[in-house]
Amino acid sequence: MRSPRPSLALASLGCLLVLTGCGGGGFAGESQAQQSEGGPVTVRMLVNISPNLTQTYWDGLVKPFEQANPGIDVKIEAPTGKGVADTLPQQLAAGNAPDVVETLMADETLAKQMLDLTDQAWTKDTPLAEQAKLGGKLYQVGVGVQAQSLVFYNKAAFDKAGIEQPPQTFDEFETAMAALKKAGYLPLQTGGDFLTGLQLLQLSNPSRAQTHPAWQQDVKAGKTKAGESLRPYLERYKGWIDKGYVDKNALGLKYADAETQFLSGKSAMYVMGSWFTATEAKAKKDFEVGVFPAPVDEGQTYPGPQGATLAAPYMILKSTPSRDAALKLVQWLVTDPAAVKSQLAQDGNFRTGVEREFTPLEKQVQDILDQAPQGVPQGEGYGDATLPKGFNSAWNTEVQGLYVGKSPEEVAEGVDRWLAGRS
Repeated sequence: MRSPRPSLALASLGCLLVLTGCGGGGFAGESQAQQSEGGPVTVRMLVNISPNLTQTYWDGLVKPFEQANPGIDVKIEAPTGKGVADTLPQQLAAGNAPDVVETLMADETLAKQMLDLTDQAWTKDTPLAEQAKLGGKLYQVGVGVQAQSLVFYNKAAFDKAGIEQPPQTFDEFETAMAALKKAGYLPLQTGGDFLTGLQLLQLSNPSRAQTHPAWQQDVKAGKTKAGESLRPYLERYKGWIDKGYVDKNALGLKYADAETQFLSGKSAMYVMGSWFTATEAKAKKDFEVGVFPAPVDEGQTYPGPQGATLAAPYMILKSTPSRDAALKLVQWLVTDPAAVKSQLAQDGNFRTGVEREFTPLEKQVQDILDQAPQGVPQGEGYGDATLPKGFNSAWNTEVQGLYVGKSPEEVAEGVDRWLAGRS
């Protein structure tokens, strides 16, 4: 699971990049010496560690590459901070940057430290390669796509509530929640941590993308106010809190506990990205889980554009002394059929044209991706559709204010103030 999906908070990274310049430092000097002497080359790769993506998994993933390339030793490094987003700035500041970093996306500041991959022919057919370009250049390549705007649901709960078809509009969605509450279920599962704001972004993607097709670019250019444009969804969400469609004490619930609540059958719907399919497949439960695309506003096309992010993005530090080995590794990670299938299956990700063994729920997600008119970035976005770093976190904080008495108007104004301070 990409760590945690909603926010790659690199608030302090900009100044660190200026201070560190292009120095590799640390193990880099040792790696350079080995390479010049014709000995083994070490490629250090900083990766996300999660319940799905364990250290053991990563070590096993790269083992076939090492066996096929005996002159290259891949050293998997776990984050020393809260995650990759915290650890990379620390390593840059210490002059000990890795050769390859996984899970982050390049912005205008970070791209200055990364190798330009635009002219590498093998990148052309990788997922979201065009959409992820920044200023016409490609700095990261990914294994697959994470669908973001999905509503997982308890089929037994829907049957008990008399809901014959998944809702397609927000009005139908609210009607379904009323029926589910009457049937004895918590209609919509949410929680604290990053979950609160993430889910509302995920729900709003398909309709927001139809109303504001270039939302991130327009917000960045000052043509659209983010908070004001999302205010209708904040107003709906406040209504859900007031009606008990979500738990009024949800902020005290951790992300993992929210998943457990849904998978134990206590709640009827759970908005989450496609990586949830990996968790669902391992869970013991006495009901079947289904999934449908997030609803849209009345009069809009359904299904709408699907929120999509790059799964397992890899970047290569420009400072690496092992450029050729790092390029060879990253190319293998995103193009080798066995490596791609392994990563897709391990973290519940998807890639058009790649056949692998699907669970029934994964097959439904792949069908949703195939039927979506397009994939669109959410929140902070990526490539040229990028908002200031920290937007997802700021949005989450403001959305959580709805639980403690803030009005939708106040939340929208808070979001826009945050952005105004970073324009």
